[in-house]
Amino acid sequence: MYQYDNYDHQMLADRIRQYQNQTERFLAGKLSESEFLPLRLQNGLYVQRLAPMLRVAVPYGMLSSAQLRKLAFIASHFDKGYGHFTTRQNIQFNWPSLSEVPDILKHLAEVEMHAIQTSGNCIRNTTTDQFAGVAVDELEDTRPYCEIIRQWSTFHPEFAYLPRKFKIAVCGTKVDQAATQVHDIGIYLTQNSEGLIGFRILAGGGLGRTPVIGKEIFPFVEKQYLLSALESILRVYNREGRRDNKYKARIKILVKEIGVEEFQNKVMQEWELIKNSALLLTDDEITRCKSFFTDPNYESLADTPTSLSDRLQNNILFSSWHTQNVKPHKISGYAIVTICFKETGVAPGDVTDRQLNHLAQLADEYSFGEVRVSHQQNIVFADVRQDKLYDFWLGLQSESMSSPNLGLLTDMICCPGGDFCALANAKSIPIAESIQREFNDFDNLIDIGEINLNISGCMNACGHHHVGNIGILGVDKKGEEFYQVSLGGSSKNQASLGKIIGPSFAQEEIPEVIQKIISAYKSQRKSNEKFIDTYIRIGMDPFKEQVYAKAD
Repeated sequence: MYQYDNYDHQMLADRIRQYQNQTERFLAGKLSESEFLPLRLQNGLYVQRLAPMLRVAVPYGMLSSAQLRKLAFIASHFDKGYGHFTTRQNIQFNWPSLSEVPDILKHLAEVEMHAIQTSGNCIRNTTTDQFAGVAVDELEDTRPYCEIIRQWSTFHPEFAYLPRKFKIAVCGTKVDQAATQVHDIGIYLTQNSEGLIGFRILAGGGLGRTPVIGKEIFPFVEKQYLLSALESILRVYNREGRRDNKYKARIKILVKEIGVEEFQNKVMQEWELIKNSALLLTDDEITRCKSFFTDPNYESLADTPTSLSDRLQNNILFSSWHTQNVKPHKISGYAIVTICFKETGVAPGDVTDRQLNHLAQLADEYSFGEVRVSHQQNIVFADVRQDKLYDFWLGLQSESMSSPNLGLLTDMICCPGGDFCALANAKSIPIAESIQREFNDFDNLIDIGEINLNISGCMNACGHHHVGNIGILGVDKKGEEFYQVSLGGSSKNQASLGKIIGPSFAQEEIPEVIQKIISAYKSQRKSNEKFIDTYIRIGMDPFKEQVYAKAD
C-alpha cells in the first residue's frame, strides 16, 4: 500500500494544527456555526442526531494491521468501543467529542491516516474492487490508479467547493463489485482492439433523490490522459453545475438537463485545452505508483492441499463457511477470504475495538499485515494460504466473525439510519435486525441463494437501496416511519435501478413482506436461477400480487 513521503507527513501535520486552531476558536465563540461548518466538513466531521460523527478515509479500502490497531485505540478511547464500515470503504466513529477530534486526527496521522475530504462538496474517497491486485478475472490492478487519483484530487484548489459532493469508483475486474456505474465518475479498465489497456470513463451516475446510471463520456482513454480526462469532466461540472438548489446540484442533473451529447461536447472542448498539459501522466509516475502495490512474498504452494480437503470433508461448519466466504486467488495455494460483519443483533458494518485488534493480529499472522474494506461493509483478507484456512477460521470464531452468509439475504448493506443520522426519515438498523431474525435458518438462506438487500433511512441512499435486488427505503408519513420496498436493482455490470413495488409498509410488516417476496421468487424461479434473473424474466407483477394479496 502507499507509503507517505515527507511532503505528505508535513502537509498532514499542518492541516491538523490548522484544524485544531479552528476548533478552539469555534469553542471559544470566535467562529459562528456557519463559519465552522465548511471547516469541519473538510475534515470529515458531521454533527449528527445525537453526537458528532467523524468519517475516516480509507483510500481504496486498504488498511494495515498498524492502522487497524490505531482505529481500535480510537474506538476505545474516543468513542463507545466500536466503529462503522461504510459503502465508500471508509470507517465512521459515531460518538467523538467535538473538542477531541483534533487529538483523534493526530493519532490517525501517526499511522498515515486522515479524515480529509470524507465530507463536504469535494472529491471524496476513491473506491475500487476489494479484490484488486489478487482477483483471477482482473485486467490490471486498479489500486495504483486510485492512488494517482487520490493525490490529484486531495486539496485540488479548483475542486474544493464543488456544487455538490463528488464520488469516483474504479473497476478492473470482469465482475463489477465497486458499483462503478452509479458514481459521479465511473472508470473501467479496458483493452482496445490493439491490446492496449486504458480507461472507459462514465459520468453522471449517482443515487439519492434522483438515481441515474452513468453515461459513457470517454469510450477509451490512454493511461497518460487519465487525469486530464477526469479534470475536463470536473471543470465542466464545476462551471455549469447548479448551486442554487442542493437537490439539483449533482453532476447527474447537469448531464440530464443538457443531454449526454452536449455534456460530452463540452468535456471534449475542455480536454483539447489541457490534454497535453502538466496533467499528462508519465510512464515513470505510473511505475512509481505501481511500486507501492507489488505482490507480497508469496510462497510456491499447491492448490487445495490435502490438509484443506480433509478439513472440508470432516467439518460441515468449516465447509459451509469456505463455500460462501472463500474465493479463488490469482496465485496458486492462496485464497481470498471475506469476513461478513452481519451477525443478528449487530448493526451491519459495525465493528468493535476488540474485533479491530483481533483483525490486526490475524492480518499479521495470515495475510501479510493487510486487509481491505469492501463496498458491502465487510472485511477482506486478500492473501490467506489455503493450508492455513482452517486455523484462520478458528481464529475468527473467537470474536464472532465467522458468519458463513456472504452474498446471502442477511449479508445486507445498511446505513446507520434514524438511530444516528440527522437526515434520516426512519430507522434502518431495526429493520435489518428484524429481517435477520426472520431468516435465521441457514439452510433456507442457502436455498434462497445469491441476493442482495440494501436498506437506506432516507433518500440520500447511503445504503444504496436503489441498486439492491431488494431495496428498502425509510420514509416519513405524517411523522410516522414507513418503508418503501423496491425490486430489481443491481450494481453489477448490467446495472439497474429498482422499481417500487407499491404502497409503503409499517416497520412491523417488513419481515413478512420480505418473506412473501422470497416465496414468490421460489415459486417462479427456474433451476439455479438467481433472484435478479428471475425478476428480469418475470417482471414485477407476480411479486406485487403475492405481497398485496389479502389473506382468506
